[in-house]
Amino acid sequence: MADIRFRTGCFISRREFLALGAGIGVAAAFRGAPASAAAGPILTRAIPRTGERLPVVGLGTAIVFDIGDDAARRAERRAVIQTMLEGGGRVIDTAPSYGTAEVVVGDLLAAAGTRDKVFLATKVRAAGREVATAEMQGSLQRLRSDKLDLMQIHNPGSDAGATAAQLGLLREWKDKGVFRYIGVTHFQAGANERLIELMRREKLDFVQVNYSMAERSVEQRLLAAAAETGTAVLINLPFARGKLFSAVRGQPVPAWAAEFEAASWGQFFLKYVLAHEAVTCVIPGTDKAEYMLDNLNAGRGRLPDAAMRRKMTEFLDSLR
Repeated sequence: MADIRFRTGCFISRREFLALGAGIGVAAAFRGAPASAAAGPILTRAIPRTGERLPVVGLGTAIVFDIGDDAARRAERRAVIQTMLEGGGRVIDTAPSYGTAEVVVGDLLAAAGTRDKVFLATKVRAAGREVATAEMQGSLQRLRSDKLDLMQIHNPGSDAGATAAQLGLLREWKDKGVFRYIGVTHFQAGANERLIELMRREKLDFVQVNYSMAERSVEQRLLAAAAETGTAVLINLPFARGKLFSAVRGQPVPAWAAEFEAASWGQFFLKYVLAHEAVTCVIPGTDKAEYMLDNLNAGRGRLPDAAMRRKMTEFLDSLR
């Protein structure tokens, strides 16, 4: 999911944050990163089921890749993907419900010949074997690929039987080699216990949830359950739809953030999430190559320890 809000929303985007802060040097601080951090390798973490390692920063496509045939915006998104790949990232997450995002991703990867360099994930929402099959076939066509790295049930409901049937279908496709991994996603904290139950009962490869300094409910039980069950974790909305940038508007990144090599607010927020070892990869949505580079740099260098993470949350809470 993309981590932005439209200008008419209650939060501001990263671009608006930079524009507002430019007069007091926040934009310069945002763009700048220590040469040592930018030059270092990006951290990778293992998918527990297989040991395959993924870079800890990837790309979400909701809203920002729903751009249709707009040539100028497609060129920007092409630069985002290229920057991610050149910077060591691999994961792209999308969904058929994200408008034209699947088509745009598929077209850009095919044109660049980079499909084999990407860990490509999408989702299926439909229940019922025939409808779900048609939806997944549609995703393969739009993504212009006969195989996907990860297929996820999009926000499974409370009907455990229906979810089990959906997962059964995904396992059939996995057994045929169409999917390498399967999992589930959800965007509501109220579904955390349902996801924990699914991880324990179904032995999922992946779970995808919201997690940010503004939305920390998964810290209570879900991330521990993921670690216990050997489930990889994708994180969406790590900026809480821009809410975090709103909270620090007009504030410089604190000097002590240098202790974990955070040179921007984006890196500050992402490093907090990445410091939890159960997190496999964060997938913030972005539409600019410079933001993609900044996100990638959050996966380089040191991460905050437990004491520093408490200091970070206390600092943020003090601004509210």
